[in-house]
Amino acid sequence: MNICCIGAGYVGGPTMAVIAHKCPHIKITAVDIDAARIAAWNSDKLPIFEPGLGEIVEQVRGKNLFYSTDVDAGIREADLIFVSVPTPTKTYGVGNGRAADLKYVERCARHIARVAQNNKIIVEKSTVPVRTADVIKRILDESDSPVEFQVLSNPEFLAEGTGIHDLLNPDRVLIGGENTDSGQKAVETLVDVYANWIPREKIITTNLWSSELSKLVANAFLAQRISSINSISALCEATGADVGEVAGAIGRDSRIGPKFLQASVGFGGSCFQKDILNLVYLCDVFGLREVASYWLNVVSMNDYQKGRFSRQIVNKLFNTVSDKRIAIFGFAFKKDTNDTRESPGIYICRDLLEEQANLAIYDPKVPADQIYRDLNGDSKSPAITIAEDAYAAAEGAHAIAILTEWDEFIDLDYERIYHSMKKPAFVFDGRNLLDLAKLRKIGFDVYAIGKSQPPR
Repeated sequence: MNICCIGAGYVGGPTMAVIAHKCPHIKITAVDIDAARIAAWNSDKLPIFEPGLGEIVEQVRGKNLFYSTDVDAGIREADLIFVSVPTPTKTYGVGNGRAADLKYVERCARHIARVAQNNKIIVEKSTVPVRTADVIKRILDESDSPVEFQVLSNPEFLAEGTGIHDLLNPDRVLIGGENTDSGQKAVETLVDVYANWIPREKIITTNLWSSELSKLVANAFLAQRISSINSISALCEATGADVGEVAGAIGRDSRIGPKFLQASVGFGGSCFQKDILNLVYLCDVFGLREVASYWLNVVSMNDYQKGRFSRQIVNKLFNTVSDKRIAIFGFAFKKDTNDTRESPGIYICRDLLEEQANLAIYDPKVPADQIYRDLNGDSKSPAITIAEDAYAAAEGAHAIAILTEWDEFIDLDYERIYHSMKKPAFVFDGRNLLDLAKLRKIGFDVYAIGKSQPPR
């Protein structure tokens, strides 16, 4: 069997590496029109940081895993074609700001129809609105191609930072297909691929529409939990309760559980906000206004939490950060990834720049050009400094804002940092990462999400 994946991004690249690793008898080709990205996949510096990814790619690349810009060859040779292209939120026209933009998915379908020379199974790997498979199949079936196509839905459930672990040891693999003989045969073909390392009882098969919708709903429920605990963090600060203790108490309830109850500056990443907005749009389209409003509030609470954190920094620094140096610890949306898409750090840094602050930003994995691109559209700004490490960022700063929960921030020498900063020296812990009592003993004025603030 030959497998081709169209799109070598955060999903396609790692997924194909793991399939190649676990299925040495299958030839895997990940294709992408971005020549620089493919060159990076074929180099020692991969375009994506994910723990364990580099080791797997090194083992299989050039053996049964190949990265290429030759999309046509990849399509022609493949029996199974994964479509793993971006589905961003639309920024124009009908559904602007909410609906998923499916132009890249449609282009893939038309490209496959034009190039394919033998029967193909097309696998939706991108996160798509429910009934997108119908669109793909119609484009394929109504093309001039004599080829027979089957379309499957196989959504990814990867958390960046643990993506390789999630691929090797998934909670479940979801495959949706048509309830026809040929549709079920296509489903079993894909089941057989995953069964090389995943127990059959973890492979769930459904109809196409249930599979497509399950991905949106899963992300919506996870984001809902984060927004829920973040809403309570504001109440904890107002009442003197501790959000960590509250989360610990309710998490012991077996009906609730402890996961996704860590209060923070808010959720980010490529999926949560995009998928909730897509869900909101779908509900609106089907006339479910109250349902749409319910889910939109999850996003609104996330925006509120980011803005609340920015306002705390300004308020604590005597209601002005103009010309003050703020050290930013972390810019990725979470630890163990270099992904900055929808990172809370972007929004908080923009808020501070609006207040005329000077930012010294350090992140161990996000490159400087990405930070500038996110904050200032590629151009450098005298108000933004990219620091080589956390100590350099904090030197001469009035405050530190921890925006990503990188482990290395826990073990820094905060006495050294304190003595290098302006006084009074502030720490704003947006991830509840640090020992607050220890910081206060050193001399810091500390604010943390959902924690009561002792009088000064």
